[in-house]
Amino acid sequence: MPELPEVETTLRGIEPAIAGQVINRIRVHQGSLRWPVNPNLAQLVEGQTVTHLSRRAKYLLMQLDQGSMLVHLGMSGSLRIVQPNEELRKHDHIEMQMRNGSILRFHDPRRFGCWLWSEGPHQQLAHLGPEPLSDDFNGQRLYQLSRRRKVAVKPFIMDNKIVVGVGNIYASEALFRSGIRPDRASGNLSLRRYTELAGHIKEVLAAAIVQGGTTLRDFVNGNGEPGYFQQTLAVYGRGDEPCIACAGRLKEIKLGQRSSVFCPRCQR
Repeated sequence: MPELPEVETTLRGIEPAIAGQVINRIRVHQGSLRWPVNPNLAQLVEGQTVTHLSRRAKYLLMQLDQGSMLVHLGMSGSLRIVQPNEELRKHDHIEMQMRNGSILRFHDPRRFGCWLWSEGPHQQLAHLGPEPLSDDFNGQRLYQLSRRRKVAVKPFIMDNKIVVGVGNIYASEALFRSGIRPDRASGNLSLRRYTELAGHIKEVLAAAIVQGGTTLRDFVNGNGEPGYFQQTLAVYGRGDEPCIACAGRLKEIKLGQRSSVFCPRCQR
């Protein structure tokens, strides 16, 4: 699944081509996504200007003259800028042509993504926690919200009400850097350890954004290029392989129906 760095990379890739541009035409080739695309989307947005693009958690928000569109890449989605003569690919469900000639295409084989129009606030954003790269997210917040909680620390930091955008890949990597087992009870960790963890979450996400995200299956950025953070993964997807720090065998367990890999020697 595209996570926060992949979505941020996508935003930076498509923004120069569509920000400040008028939507000339929008075509919906397949509107049956996670939530149905508004059948009147073309009438609602054609002729409007994309005044601003932003990211909130794993959502992309396109602000128009009136209303906005909320886009989520789901499990396998991508947004890319294409040339006018580029043929439509299978699973290219939505395309938006700008007055300057740029064409944005939404590709989603599994159709778990979304493309939602609203004249007001989007309810999907109503109860989200702070952005992990913001000053509002820190070890003190994690420590306070974890008190008396028995849930394991990995699903705790993946809870979007606690902090947004810390998905499976980057949670695993941040916990490894912090020396914390993913199955440790969140309520048993000290403020010092949460301060270290918050710092490593920021470091891992920032590094992944610089490297264009992580390529898993078919993720590409807004220019159709892969991400390269996968080449630096220490634990994610490396069960039974040697630890890069101690050469011990990495262990793979299930936490909340997700695979979690960690080093029993380095993480406690």
